[in-house]
Amino acid sequence: MVTTMTHMTGLATPRKPRDEEIDVWGLTHRGKVRETNEDHFLLGSLRKHLDIQATSLPEAEQLRACDERVGFIAMIADGVGGKLAGEEASRVALEEVTLYVTQSTICYYQSDAQAAEFVDLLQRAAMRSHERVLERAREGAGRHGMATTLTLWIGVWPWAYLLQVGDSRYYLYRHGVLTQITRDQTMAQELIDQGVMTRSAALASPWANVLSSALGGAQTAPVVTRLASGWENTHLICSDGLTKHVPDERIAERLGAMTSAREACEGLLQDALDGGGTDNITIIVGRAVPTDAGT
Repeated sequence: MVTTMTHMTGLATPRKPRDEEIDVWGLTHRGKVRETNEDHFLLGSLRKHLDIQATSLPEAEQLRACDERVGFIAMIADGVGGKLAGEEASRVALEEVTLYVTQSTICYYQSDAQAAEFVDLLQRAAMRSHERVLERAREGAGRHGMATTLTLWIGVWPWAYLLQVGDSRYYLYRHGVLTQITRDQTMAQELIDQGVMTRSAALASPWANVLSSALGGAQTAPVVTRLASGWENTHLICSDGLTKHVPDERIAERLGAMTSAREACEGLLQDALDGGGTDNITIIVGRAVPTDAGT
């Protein structure tokens, strides 16, 4: 099952941020209780690739031609299956998604005109990762039941695309308001949506930790959302090791007062540890900070 949604967050601005205007940081921590860390994350710039055979351009111009950023990618995977199996599931998923997406660069150059193709690319990347995790699970003992979440944000100005499988989350902080854009793919959320249980009862039940969709799981239902980019947007991607212990109100406070993405990540990590740190914690925070008044 594949679902696609479009989420408008204001008008796209005319100029994309330069490299030096991107403030982004990511970190992961095993927490206070778990013996291992089954989370993985990745941050990276997507760039045009150009092999120069001969040119009369000066060196600086060559570098700019080769190094133009066409997109930015951030993703988190939270593995399940126990110890090494969960760690392997999340690692394999990120590796497969990264390879598939970066080898399909034609979509980045035409993203505004070919949005449907770009959505299809992300859906196929999720399903390829799902199949790869299943293959690894069949290869040896100790891997049975391995699976992982995947939350992937990719910015291709003037749009951003969000791929969601599982219950790691993406939040948008804009004009002082924190909004959870992703929907948790858990049995608890399914029961809430069906009206079987209240939110408070469902989130306090064992169903809160049971995924209804995962890469490598019995069901995989990737959801792709398209969002308008904007200089006012601050982005947060996190595993549930953060949200188990840190309420949305505290997250909003941290993002509203942040002086840098690194400071926000480290502050949120400390909040999660102070709250108990019962799970692995992975956090990515990113925003654009103009260096001039020309935005």
